[in-house]
Amino acid sequence: MNKFNIIKNKQEYWLVDQVRKGDVSTELYIHGLADILEEWTRLEIGYLSLLIDEQFESWLLEKKFHKISSIVEYTRKLNDLPLTNDQIVCYSLAEGLMDDQKYAELYELCRSGSANKNTKQPIAQVMSSLENELGPEWRKHCYYFLKDGAFAGISIPHIEMGTEDEGRLFYFGVVPELRGQGIGAQIHRVSMELLKIFHATYYVGSTDVNNANMIKIFEKNGCQLRDKKGIYKIVR
Repeated sequence: MNKFNIIKNKQEYWLVDQVRKGDVSTELYIHGLADILEEWTRLEIGYLSLLIDEQFESWLLEKKFHKISSIVEYTRKLNDLPLTNDQIVCYSLAEGLMDDQKYAELYELCRSGSANKNTKQPIAQVMSSLENELGPEWRKHCYYFLKDGAFAGISIPHIEMGTEDEGRLFYFGVVPELRGQGIGAQIHRVSMELLKIFHATYYVGSTDVNNANMIKIFEKNGCQLRDKKGIYKIVR
């Protein structure tokens, strides 16, 4: 029974996300967490980041985790997305019109000034983790968007690990000078369309509880609140 999804980046970090299942008791989740924590300690991994229901907070704090923030998750089925006539064009990195370094620079620009409280990894580490988490064809998932010929933002649609049709965005962002103009909602809507290329039937997105702008984008594009989790971290 898969109680957690785990992304392992060699010796640097583990990203652990609780899989909500109604037939899994609190005790079974704690037992699974204890096993994960024991292995993480034994293998001397740099840090472990955990997304989980906040009911486990006391246990986690006793185990020397510290709380980063809380996130909300929104979801939407993809079979009834509205037609769009947005004047936005997009390209994937796999098309070869942009090199990896330029994409990294655009990624860094888009994530500047983020309202999310989770600690940002260095952009070089983020880029190196893309292949590890998305596979050898990771460039096919990396999209950038242009509005009137100028860079507007990026998104990285993919299928969530351990599922066949759950669409996620590894990252989604807008360049600072175009924020507050409705561009984010347009890019987000197109990104959900792109998820269908990878055979997603529904979308799940998450953001910090304090990121009011992203929550507005979710709601504007028909996403419904599904869950709330805490973000916890432990460092070796």
